[in-house]
Amino acid sequence: MSNRHLSRTIVLQSLFEWDFSSKDNSEVDSILEYNTREFSTGMCDFEFSQKLIKIVVEKKPVIDDIIQKAAPQWPIEKISVVDRNILRIGLAELLFADRKEIPPKVAINEAIELAKNFGGENSGRFISGVLGTIYKEMGEPDKDQFGKKKKKIEDIPYDQMLVEKKCGAVVYSIKNDEIHFALVHDIFGHWTLSKGSGLEGEDPEKCTARVVKKEMGVDISVEDKLGDNEYIAYDPEKGKTRRQVLYYLAKTEYAPLVLEDGEDAGGLDQVKWFKMSEIPDLNFYDDILPIVTKAIEILKNKKTIA
Repeated sequence: MSNRHLSRTIVLQSLFEWDFSSKDNSEVDSILEYNTREFSTGMCDFEFSQKLIKIVVEKKPVIDDIIQKAAPQWPIEKISVVDRNILRIGLAELLFADRKEIPPKVAINEAIELAKNFGGENSGRFISGVLGTIYKEMGEPDKDQFGKKKKKIEDIPYDQMLVEKKCGAVVYSIKNDEIHFALVHDIFGHWTLSKGSGLEGEDPEKCTARVVKKEMGVDISVEDKLGDNEYIAYDPEKGKTRRQVLYYLAKTEYAPLVLEDGEDAGGLDQVKWFKMSEIPDLNFYDDILPIVTKAIEILKNKKTIA
C-alpha cells in the first residue's frame, strides 16, 4: 500500500470519528495524530494527511454545497458518514490540491477505491457518479494524464482475478403462524441480505452465523443452501477481485433486530422484520430478488406456511 493511500485511509477514519461524533473542528488534529500513531505502522505520509484533512475541514461548507448540487436527490445528512467523507476527501483533492502533485483522475480513483473498501456494496458507483459529474462540469482537466494506468487496471483478465469468498443469509422467523423476514437497508434505498467476509479456514455456515449475529444481532440456525452471487470489486493491494457470496436460508427466533453501529455498518442504515406479504413491494437489487424468491419457495415446500 502506498504511503499516500494509507494516509487517505487514516484521514477517512479520522473524519468519520470527527463527523459521526459531531466534534469541534479544533479536535480534528488530535484525532488525526492519534489514528496515525495507532494505524500507520510507520508508513503514513503525515504531512500529506495534515494538509488534506485541513483542506476538508476548512472548505467543508463549499465542498458540501458542491455535493448537494451534484447529487440533489441525496441531502448531505442522508448520505452515510463514510460516503460523505470520502466525497469530501475526493473533492478536496480534485478542487483544491496541486494538480501537478495530484492529477484529477488520481483524486477520483483514490476516492473510488476508498469507497469500495470502506463503504457499502454500491458506494464505489455512488462516489464515481458524483465525482464524475463534478469532473465533467470542470471541463475534464488533464483527461488523458491517467489513462494508461486506468487501462491497466481494467484489463486484468477475469480468470486471473483473485476470488474472495463471502457468506450471507435470508433470515426468517415464524410469529403467530406467519413467516417474517429480517432484511437490512442500504443508503441507496434498497432492501438486501445480511452478508460479510469469511475468516481464513472458516466453515461457510459458521461464517454466516457469525456475520448475521454481528450485523443483525440475532443467533441463527443455518438450513438450506440457496445459491451464490458474484460481483467485481477493486482492492488497492490486490487489484480487481471477484467477490463470491454464498447465501443460505437461516431461521431465528423472532426478536428485536440491532443494526451494527458506526463505520462497521458498511453503508447500511436500517434493519427490519417484514411479513411475507410485504416482500413483493420492497425495492431489491436484481441479483438479490432471485435468492429471496428461492427462499420463499423452499419454505412453501416445507409447509411452514399455514
